[in-house]
Amino acid sequence: LVRGFARSRTGELGNFWADLVRGTVRILLPISVIGAIVLVACGAIQNFSGIHEVGQFMGGTQEWNGGAVASQEVIKELGTNGGGYFNANSSHPFENPNPFSNLFEIFLILLIPFALTRTFGRMVGSLKQGYAILGAMAVIWIGFTALMMWTEFAHRGPAFEIAGGAMEGKETRFGIAGSSIFAVATTLTSTGAVNSFHSSYTGFGGGITMLGMQLGEIAPGGVGSGLYGMLIMAIIAVFIAGLMVGRTPEYLGKKIGTRQIKLAACYILVTPALVLGFTAAAMALPTPADSMTNTGAHGFSEILYAYTSGANNNGSAFAGLNADTQWFNTTIGIAMLLGRFLPMVFVLALAGSLAEQKPVPETAGTLRTDKPLYAGLLVGTILIITGLTYFPALALGPLAEGLAS
Repeated sequence: LVRGFARSRTGELGNFWADLVRGTVRILLPISVIGAIVLVACGAIQNFSGIHEVGQFMGGTQEWNGGAVASQEVIKELGTNGGGYFNANSSHPFENPNPFSNLFEIFLILLIPFALTRTFGRMVGSLKQGYAILGAMAVIWIGFTALMMWTEFAHRGPAFEIAGGAMEGKETRFGIAGSSIFAVATTLTSTGAVNSFHSSYTGFGGGITMLGMQLGEIAPGGVGSGLYGMLIMAIIAVFIAGLMVGRTPEYLGKKIGTRQIKLAACYILVTPALVLGFTAAAMALPTPADSMTNTGAHGFSEILYAYTSGANNNGSAFAGLNADTQWFNTTIGIAMLLGRFLPMVFVLALAGSLAEQKPVPETAGTLRTDKPLYAGLLVGTILIITGLTYFPALALGPLAEGLAS
């Protein structure tokens, strides 16, 4: 997609195999080696031993697996995948030994998606364009983190006040702050790794994790997918601005016409259609409802979260839902397949249409997309479009639960 903006009058968008080899050899592999060494220094295990017995404080022994955990962990976080070596994922001390390793893993999750904004700026010939996208991503990420901290620290109730906040489901080694930052980072990207139990968050806190995925995981998003998702929203924002001033919208010298807007609209409509459609079907049918261990608003949130996570390529879960049934295995699988691959088709088609264009010269009436004003417009566009799409569902689930508590 970036090459579509950077190139003109061509149908060539690059060589997939060359990009794959360069990305793996020059970026992913070196950072993974360094990151694994850091995690080993923090206390994460890295060996090739099998099952061995470990003594317990109260006497007796327990069997534990060894393994190449540190190397797997850094690949998991850097590539925004999320599949942990142990079932407890990043709350397990062998995977995430201490508060420093926790912050380091958050750094790995955010590293490439945020850095790609500078790559974008360099490829289109203006670092300011990349910084504008970076600014929009950062504002959303900081805002979500602040909201999560507020709702988890300030939640009222005797147990919460004694504990100093909503400690249920949190990892005590990291506390509310370390757990909240991780939860926001993993749901605003396509990681899905967890160091706490999202289902045990407050109603508003669980809603924040859901909304982060429903934005499209674009702040900063997954490795590559976050940037192209944000650029789709940048095109929508430019189109809206063009309608306001009665001018044909342009972005980076390329005209945003009917074809481009149709492709962008298809991109932003696929995932909500899957999430909301399957959620409605699951709530309407009797068999899926039997999988809910909670009733009311939280039970609805469990199902909404499951399809949101699957369709948005995240992988985390509220986990109070028994999703290991024929219905959920099938429908979440379909949501994963269509939600991950259909948007890529529209992005590639959009990239091709942009690359074929001849750049138009910038004039006094051209919207400056490298300024804070445009970054603010972009943030507003993202929140409004997502809010209008998902607000009714969120109102039935996390918002209702949060207001009732």
